[in-house]
Amino acid sequence: MARKILKSYEYKPAKLNRGYTRKSLYINVGDLSVQAKDISQMMIDKFVGGKGFDLYYLWHATLPETKWDDPENEIVMSAGPLGGMTQYSGTGKTLVCGISPMTGIPIDSNVGGYYGPLLKFSGWDALELQGKSDKDLVIFIDGNKGLIQIEEDDGLPEDTHLLNEKLTEEYAEDEDDKVNISVVCTGSAAPHIRFGMLNFSFYDPRRKTCRVKQAARGGLGTILRDKKIKALVVKFKGVKPNLNDVADISTINKIGVKYAKEMHDLDQKQNGIRKIGTANTVAIMNKYDLLPTRNFQAGGDPEAVKIYPQVFIDNFITQGIHDGCWYGCTMSCAKTADHFKLLTGPYKGQCVTVDGPEYECVAGLGANLGVFDPRAILEENFYCDTYGVDLISFATCLAFVMECFERGQINLENTGGLDLHFGNSESVLEILHQMSRGEGFGVIVGQGTRRCKQIFVEKFGADPKLLQDIGMEVKGLEYAEYCHKESLAQQGGFALTNKGPQHDEAWLIFMDQVNKQIPSFEDKADALYYYPMFRTWFGLCGLCKLPWNDIVPADNGKTDDPAKVPEHVQNYVDIFNAVTGKSIDKDELIRQSERVYNFQRVFSVRMGHGTRAEDYPPYRSLGPVSKEEYLSRQEMYDKQIREVHGKDPESLSIEEKMLIQRKHRENQFEKLMDAVYKRRGWTNEGVPTAEHLASIGMDLPELLEVLETHENKEK
Repeated sequence: MARKILKSYEYKPAKLNRGYTRKSLYINVGDLSVQAKDISQMMIDKFVGGKGFDLYYLWHATLPETKWDDPENEIVMSAGPLGGMTQYSGTGKTLVCGISPMTGIPIDSNVGGYYGPLLKFSGWDALELQGKSDKDLVIFIDGNKGLIQIEEDDGLPEDTHLLNEKLTEEYAEDEDDKVNISVVCTGSAAPHIRFGMLNFSFYDPRRKTCRVKQAARGGLGTILRDKKIKALVVKFKGVKPNLNDVADISTINKIGVKYAKEMHDLDQKQNGIRKIGTANTVAIMNKYDLLPTRNFQAGGDPEAVKIYPQVFIDNFITQGIHDGCWYGCTMSCAKTADHFKLLTGPYKGQCVTVDGPEYECVAGLGANLGVFDPRAILEENFYCDTYGVDLISFATCLAFVMECFERGQINLENTGGLDLHFGNSESVLEILHQMSRGEGFGVIVGQGTRRCKQIFVEKFGADPKLLQDIGMEVKGLEYAEYCHKESLAQQGGFALTNKGPQHDEAWLIFMDQVNKQIPSFEDKADALYYYPMFRTWFGLCGLCKLPWNDIVPADNGKTDDPAKVPEHVQNYVDIFNAVTGKSIDKDELIRQSERVYNFQRVFSVRMGHGTRAEDYPPYRSLGPVSKEEYLSRQEMYDKQIREVHGKDPESLSIEEKMLIQRKHRENQFEKLMDAVYKRRGWTNEGVPTAEHLASIGMDLPELLEVLETHENKEK
């Protein structure tokens, strides 16, 4: 390695105490400045860590008018106070934030891999990246030597799988040292699209290759390449159980052993995550009419059996190997297809390791595109990863584009000759390759659904009303892969999010649609208060959501509130106290999240967004847009016409029945918004009140100033 070192900075790694180093690292790639910052007690008390620290730093780095590609925009990442533990599952998460190229407001994305924990053990609770370079850079942090180097790229590969391997090889002393290296990068598509994502690497010594997890949502990889950062590399040797220097290690050990036994005893009975990971739910979603198919038009398809979990288990996914993405995680959900031979693109004929498929991959790149070929899905999966493409935004946007093609809103002339009928996996892959090359119709698709709608109307003469109804985005972010027309709570769980429709805030489909556990508006509002707040807490602490409720105690069904998995909630309370030495309870856990959740909402208001007007979903989220959709569920919809509206469906045309459904469903969603805003302590326009901020201890002067400014504009 002979890259030119542009800046070298030596530091003494801060010692961890009770989960914190109390130091953050600031790097400006424009002027090559490097600075160590102190993390105050106020930050810890109000923002906890992880996503909280990220948003705090991003707020102070940006202005209300900051755009995603302005130099002052930042990428901020933090592992949180519980991050890096090895005794409990799911403690290897990093939270990443920035002003999104998709939405223009703060985006947060959580990711596995080793970078966040190794960064923390290197002495840094958070990393801020600001400014713009005029040349491609690699930023290297050696946590053992206390050394930071900003280096000039010397012709490194663009794509993730090659770049990770090269940098890991270069910075490791030998084969054994490779596990101590983690790389953050994106791929060749990211500079050309808005939903470029970040890959976080970890070296797998059994497979002798680098694997990746993704901070995928909102275009963080696009920001990275706009700043001309080619890669971030951290090196730390010496991971061990108590690097966090916790207050009570015995409690953590005890809870960790108990959960590991649950996972060992119950996984095969409940979800089979150790065999197939999150893709275990594809068959369940298809069974319950929840698997998004052909741009969310349907909730399943008979052909979906071709992409059921067992197909991947039997033919592609390596079995019998522990596949965790951080030390000590007993879930082993990070599955891979090894020695997978590619059939298209620049790596045609090569055998690669494909990290996945996750549920979102199979549902999005498979059913939602009408592709029921497992091999094609895995190839799409690989190219999304190595090119740095958020596969959720890609799949949902391309599904919209395909429906536009099938409905005659765009044609072969518009697509450059690409046949974009549902199910054409060759065209799906060609779109990805075009994104990588920065050419053709793929670059248009890469701008995301919201901008595609505008382009199709203005340049191709498409019908704006139809496109608004079928374009599955809110706030500019594409929907995650769940068909939820019959779950009002999940409609809110997607549209009423702070950042856009991502399922990590609330996943209420089974509680609402299948189990009928939250029937009233008040029940739904309570759920859309509690679950987003509880799930936010994982992002504050550096935790994965899966160990909370994907495997539950054997007697969980006998508890008063099984959906919340109360034993596991108590686990998290006890672990947080054992790490930090604090004494919170399950109610204070929610308040910790509520402070940051409301901060993020006010952040959006500060940037001219974050109000009711931007929380409306496309109608495809609520009900049937087309006659074909109505007819596909006619028995159910006619029954609703008869029982809910007291009308005889036989006496009505399909158009009349669809109009009745639409008016009712849109009205129901309006009522849901009213109930949720009230429960969250917000105005009827979706803005937190000063009184509510005071009640949760978040009435910071800078937040109150934003609310006052907003109120004055509204008058």
